[in-house]
Amino acid sequence: MAEIYLDFEKPISELQKKIDELEKLSQGSQIDVSDELKALTAKLTKMTKDIYTHLSPWQRIQLSRHPERPYTLDYVAHLFSEFTELSGDRRFGDDHAVVGGFALFRGEPIMVIGTQKGRDMKSNVYRNFGWPSPEGYRKAMRLMHLADKANVPVVTFIDTPGAYPGVASEERHIAEAIAVNLRDMFSLRIPIVSVIIGEGGSGGAIGLGVGNRLLVMENAYYSVITPEGCAAILWKDRKFAPQAADALQLTADRLLELGVADQIIKEPFGGAHRDCAKAAEFIGKALHTNLAALRKLSGEKLREQRYEKFRSIGYFQTKDPAKRGKTATAAAASGNAE
Repeated sequence: MAEIYLDFEKPISELQKKIDELEKLSQGSQIDVSDELKALTAKLTKMTKDIYTHLSPWQRIQLSRHPERPYTLDYVAHLFSEFTELSGDRRFGDDHAVVGGFALFRGEPIMVIGTQKGRDMKSNVYRNFGWPSPEGYRKAMRLMHLADKANVPVVTFIDTPGAYPGVASEERHIAEAIAVNLRDMFSLRIPIVSVIIGEGGSGGAIGLGVGNRLLVMENAYYSVITPEGCAAILWKDRKFAPQAADALQLTADRLLELGVADQIIKEPFGGAHRDCAKAAEFIGKALHTNLAALRKLSGEKLREQRYEKFRSIGYFQTKDPAKRGKTATAAAASGNAE
């Protein structure tokens, strides 16, 4: 059971405390409180169901950032065997916010790469709070090229608010590192499956996300900018982050509807942090299904499919039909524009 409750979970926490206190009271006395416990437990079940079946985009973002939520290495421990971590970008150093290496997935070799956050202040500083630096992207790309040579599929786990925007990161050309990853991932001739397991923020996420399949966990998000960043730009105040979350269309269901995501991976009721093993089981099933389908394609078909997937995302609108060009008119006729 989770030990940390978010703001919108406080009613659940308070009711759970009452149940715990009542159970302790019954154990230390001869008083029969079974009826009261039954009523409170039924109330807790109903309250929990009501809260988690009507989550707002902002509440889902809070769940994606839950401090007890499983991170990349947690899923690696549950899903893969013989994981051998490989370090360094062979240019500058090693970025601890990005981890990766060869492993076995259900007996088959695979390259797994992901962003990694920390659990406390010491580990968060070590992992740079999950903000990758240029050498992290260059390390990831080095490992992907290695996987391409070995003809081994790549799985990427994404959980980052974005690439590290500090001065040192800019000095080592963070934008160029991400751009190279975008270019080179399109050229790989192996299956690539990307999984958003928490935060999928900005170019920091897409730098590891150019895959043949993009899978998004139920309470994860994927966006061009964090809600706080969007609110700071549009409303000049980060307190409008909940409104920004509504406007950005960044939740799993909207991403699937818009054609950005290929599949939603369900989570244990209440979030992945409530049952890491079960969450990993759901991810494992999705990976197995998608990798099995992709392994049937040739290297050239994988490249073509990846290219077409990203080319087909999005469409444009024009209000005045008279000002539409031939391409826009044809798109409108096929239902791709309005």
